Amino acid sequence: MADTQQVDDSTGAAHDTRAERRTARLAKEIAGFARAHGGAEAQVAYLGQKGARIVLVGEDGGWGDLVAPTYEIAEEAVKKAGVTVHETFDGEFAAKVKTGPYEWERMAGIQLGGPRNS
Repeated sequence: MADTQQVDDSTGAAHDTRAERRTARLAKEIAGFARAHGGAEAQVAYLGQKGARIVLVGEDGGWGDLVAPTYEIAEEAVKKAGVTVHETFDGEFAAKVKTGPYEWERMAGIQLGGPRNS
């Protein structure tokens, strides 16, 4: 029977390979988002032990987000995808986001008679 267990050597090669694959996968998703929305910009936010959140805003105002397992992977993914990265989510960058009735209803939640945010 073949041994399928991945063994980490002292250099951490197995961990590096996983990180590289995750970075490449995220970069592909970011590039796909950018193609679908006429270009995109991003902001990376640290989430603590959970990793980092990559917020994407398309040129058409569409938006979305991805979560990376580490801040470093998130930074590398946006770099590989070739999108502009902002330090913060404010000002002109935040103004590019277009929201519709669904988002406003979800943000209001039960306070204004919308669906519960659960």
